[in-house]
Amino acid sequence: MNLNKAMIIGNLTRDPESRTTPTGQTVTTFGVATNFTWTDASGEKQKRAEYHNIVAWRKLGEICAQYLKKGNKVYIEGRLQTRDWEGQDGVKRYRTEIIADNMIMLDTKSSGSFSGEPAAPAPTDDFSQPESPSNEGEIKVEDIPF
Repeated sequence: MNLNKAMIIGNLTRDPESRTTPTGQTVTTFGVATNFTWTDASGEKQKRAEYHNIVAWRKLGEICAQYLKKGNKVYIEGRLQTRDWEGQDGVKRYRTEIIADNMIMLDTKSSGSFSGEPAAPAPTDDFSQPESPSNEGEIKVEDIPF
């Protein structure tokens, strides 16, 4: 049995760039940074960023290009793929990318999950009642029984 699955939550490092292949398929590329925080042996908090190259094809690529912007927090699910090419200087280059199968926008007002299926347009007028500032639905850590 084999498994090639990548799941990350991070922030876009650049605006998505969208292109169309000669066969008419949309391909969108963008970068996502994830942070890893730990405490070292001396008790100092350390932080390290990891940068991921994301590729989204077809409808998912169109959605990413339309809705995502630099700085947005996003969940990406997909598979790892490494491609290679020879640079102009004759050196063989490699690039590992996450080929996105699913994307969820995490910090936008109209967050949604996109897996290549078109979403219903968001309503432009909001006729709902304003939210009350009460904390009735808030769950406190102390109230959790386990």
